[in-house]
This record gives sequence, structure tokens and C-alpha cells, in this order.
Amino acid sequence: MGLTSTKVLLLAVVVAVLLFAATIWLWPRLSGRTWRSVLGRIGMLLATQLALFAAVGLAANKSFLFYGSWADLFGQEDQMGVVVDHASGGGSKEAQLIGTQAMDVPGGNKPAVGGQIQEVRIEGRASKIVSPAYVYLPPEYFQPEFKKKQFPATVVLTGYPGIAMNLIKGLRYPQTALMQARAGKAQPMIMVLMRPTVAPPRDTNCVNIPNGPQTETFFAQDLPQAISASYRVGTKPQNWGFMGNSTGGYCALKIAMAHPDKFAAGAGLSPDYKAADDPTTGDLFGGDENLKKRANLIWALDHLPAPKVSLLVTTSKKGESNKKPTAEFISKVKPPTKVSSITLNSGGHNFNTWKREIPAVIEWMSKKLTA
Repeated sequence: MGLTSTKVLLLAVVVAVLLFAATIWLWPRLSGRTWRSVLGRIGMLLATQLALFAAVGLAANKSFLFYGSWADLFGQEDQMGVVVDHASGGGSKEAQLIGTQAMDVPGGNKPAVGGQIQEVRIEGRASKIVSPAYVYLPPEYFQPEFKKKQFPATVVLTGYPGIAMNLIKGLRYPQTALMQARAGKAQPMIMVLMRPTVAPPRDTNCVNIPNGPQTETFFAQDLPQAISASYRVGTKPQNWGFMGNSTGGYCALKIAMAHPDKFAAGAGLSPDYKAADDPTTGDLFGGDENLKKRANLIWALDHLPAPKVSLLVTTSKKGESNKKPTAEFISKVKPPTKVSSITLNSGGHNFNTWKREIPAVIEWMSKKLTA
């Protein structure tokens, strides 16, 4: 049974209730002052509390999908990307298809009706990074009248830690994109759904680490090249967008700003505005202050030429810690860069908040891209 399984959650709740009942029932027998009675009481209390915390933790994880599997919880990644070395000239220019899955929508078992999600493997020729991804293809992609049509594409990243499946099951990006297109609020677009951690377990913040993973090169160069070679997606900036939440939102803004020759738009949901510096990242810049400054988006707005790109940032008046830096970021944007924002009255750094923003973000992104 998986970590997010309803059966696992129900089992944890049942165990917690049974242990609570057993504690109440056995307490009189353990009321003595002998060491066995004391240890018995301690054991019953610990077991009950652990079971209760486990049930609450599983419920929270099922709601917000912090971890998608037991292996993810214990740091043992399943089928996640690693940095590998290739012989000169090796590597693939295309996304290698691993499998397909139906969309969780009415008619989702028919690609021409509900679209399709394909699991692929991306081999970065320049970065030497290999990572899995999910590619959402809209229904039009499979319809005969559109067989020669190209589609715009958007890279979508999770936060850290997170798995790409969070974007499908938790935040429902493909399903929302489909509904927005059906409602005429967005054009059909391809989505490439990934986690920013392509060299796990390290949080690389989508930067090129000296003598380490070249994550920025992977997302800015290798990924668009592989997708354009495998699907009907153009290679011009107006064909590509980038969005994400939390760390993924920082990545989206940073890469769109640094590579306007690759991406026409970048959207950050509850983004950070500078690279993290903690035990999960390690030393990202090798002591190079210039690299560190470049990774600070507000510094970049002040000191680097303004890129021709459209940006969107989101925050909340209450509940978000990025409210002040978001206002500062917006105030520093200069033409030809364009900036838009979403500010909720209240909302925390969580899935429920982002799900309220995603429909509008997809509609905004659709207006910035062309096929």
C-alpha cells in the first residue's frame, strides 16, 4: 500500500483508536508503582501518541502530497534522475517514451477526447543530466484536423521536496489546462511536468553548480531541445513558457529572465527571489560572488539588462512570507520586461493556495505563447 493510499490512512486511524482504547482499558492495571507498571504506562502513552502523530501526518501528506511514496519519505528515490557521464557525442536529442497514462477526466481513456500523459526520460547532452518527466498532450494533439499543427509548451516545476506526480494528482495542472481550453480561456498547450531536483537528493535551485550538476543548462537548453525534437513544439521563445511553485517558481522566473532567447514567459507561484542556502543545497556557487548575485533575481533587475520576457508572480496579503520581496520585485521591473501579479487576500504556502491561482496562471500563460 502506497504512502498516499486511503487504506494506509484508514489503517493508521484504526490503530490510533485501538491503542487509545487499550490505554484507557489497561490503565488501572498499570497504576502501580513498580518499575513494570511505570514502563507499561510509558509504553502505552508513547505508542498511542506515535500512532496519533502517524495518522495526522499521513492525513496531511495525503492532502498536500509532500511525499509521494515510502521511498521518497525515507530519501530513497525511485526512478529519479542522476548525473551520469557519457562518451563524447553520446546522449539522446529526444525524450525517450517510458509509458502512458489516461487523464483523470471524463473520456480520459481516449486521447483525442481527454488528452494523454506520457512518462518520458530526458537525457541532457550538454548538462549530462538524466531525468524523468511527464508530458501532458492536449486532446487536439491526437485529432486528425490538428495532425500538422504545432503547440506551445510550458515547463511546470514542483517545489522542494516534491515529485512530478504532485503536479498531476495534487495540483492537477493537466486537468486544469484541459478545462481552461474547453472553456475557451486558454489555447491547448503541451505541459512538461517535473521536479526541480534533477540531481537528487541535492536541491540545486536550478543553477549551474561549479564542478557539479549543470541544472540551469538542463532546463534552459537540454529540456526544450529534447521536447521539440520529440513533439510538435517549436523552438522559438514565443513557443515556450516556464512556471512553478515555491522553489519551482524561483526556477521559472530565473530561467525565463536569464534565457529570453528560449522562453517568452515565466510564472512563479509563491516564489523565492534568490537561491536558498541551507543543508539541502550545500555550496551552490563555489564561493563565486558573481554567480551568487546573478542568482538573486532582485539584484539582477537592478544590475543586468532588462530581458524581453513576461513575468507573473503570486503572493497573499496574509499567510505568505514572500509578500514584501514580491512587491520589491515588481517595483524594480523595467521595460522591455513585463510583469503581472496575483495577490490573494489570504493563503499559505500550500497546495490549496496554488490551486486557487493555477487557472488564472494558465490563462495568462496562454496569452503569452504562440504555436
